[in-house]
Amino acid sequence: MTGVQRAAVVLLSLGEAQAAEVLKHMGAKEVQKLGMAMTSVGGVSRNTVAAVFEDFVETLAQPSAIGAGADDYIRAVLTQALGEERAGSLIDRILAGRNTSGLDTLKWMEPRAIAELVRNEHPQIIAIVMAHLDEDQAAEVLKCLTDRVRADVLLRIATLDGIPPNALNELNDVMARQFAGSQNLKSSSVGGVRVAANILNFMDTGQDEQILGAISEIDEPLGVQIRDLMFVFDNLAEIDDRAIQTVLREISTEKLALALRGADQKVREKITTNMSQRAAEILLEDMEARGPVRLAEVEAAQKEILAEVRKMADAGTIQLAAKAEAFV
Repeated sequence: MTGVQRAAVVLLSLGEAQAAEVLKHMGAKEVQKLGMAMTSVGGVSRNTVAAVFEDFVETLAQPSAIGAGADDYIRAVLTQALGEERAGSLIDRILAGRNTSGLDTLKWMEPRAIAELVRNEHPQIIAIVMAHLDEDQAAEVLKCLTDRVRADVLLRIATLDGIPPNALNELNDVMARQFAGSQNLKSSSVGGVRVAANILNFMDTGQDEQILGAISEIDEPLGVQIRDLMFVFDNLAEIDDRAIQTVLREISTEKLALALRGADQKVREKITTNMSQRAAEILLEDMEARGPVRLAEVEAAQKEILAEVRKMADAGTIQLAAKAEAFV
C-alpha cells in the first residue's frame, strides 16, 4: 500500500469524529488526496489493518525520533504516516506557525472557480496566482482559460524571477480580504522555468504541445528551456535501472499495466527488464487480458506514475537523468 492508502486506513479505523479532527489540520491538497484514498481502500482485510497500525505505532514509539528533538520527531512521524508530499503542508503549519493566507485559500477552490475569479485580471496577476498553486491544480486552472491566455500566462510564469515582497503582500491582502484571510506571504520566490515545465507536465496530451508552440513563437530559447525540463512518460526509458527499480516498488501492477498500454516500446522494455521474470510475465499477462480501455484512463495512469516519479526526484530518492550530464 502507498503512504496515502495507509493513512486512509488509519483514519477510517479511527471513526468519524477523530478522523475529522485529523483532517482539520491538513491542507486542501492533502484532504483531497486522502479523501480519494479513503473511498478506494474498501475491502481491506483485518490483517492488513493490523499491519498498518503496527507500522504506525512502531514509528511513534521510536526513541531515536523523540531523542532527535521535537521538530525532527514531528517531521518523521507525519512523513511516515502521510508521505512526504502530503505531510509537507501540515509540517510547515505546525513548525512555522503559518495560517491559511489569501492566496493559499485558492487551494481549496475548484479549478473552474479559480479560473472565473482571475479570468479578467492582467495576465501577470494570473501568472503570479498560478505560480503559487500546486502544479497539478494550476494545470487544471489553465485548461479553463482560453488558448491565447494560456500561452501568455505560462510564458510569464516561466520568466518570473521573484517579485517584490510588498507587491506579493498586496496581492495576498486583496485575496485575504475576499476570502477572510489575514496573514501575509513570507516568500516572494514564485514562478520560473521549472514551475512552468511542471505545470505543463499536468496538462492533457496535445494541450502541452499547443502551449509550447505558442511560447516558442514568442521566445524560442525559452520554449526549448521549458521542453528540456519537462519529464513525460516516455522519458522513463532514459533514467537508470536503479531509479526504475525504486519507482516500481511504489507502483501497483494494475496501474502499471494500464499506463503501459499507451507507452513506447522502449519504456516497456525498460520496465520489464527491471522486474523479476515472473513479475514481468504477470504484468504482460495482465496487459493482454484487459479489454479495450479509454485513452483518458491510460493517460491518467501515466500521470499518476509521473507524479510519483517527480515526488521521488524532488525528495532526492532518485535522479532523473533525461540527458547525459557532463562531469569535470
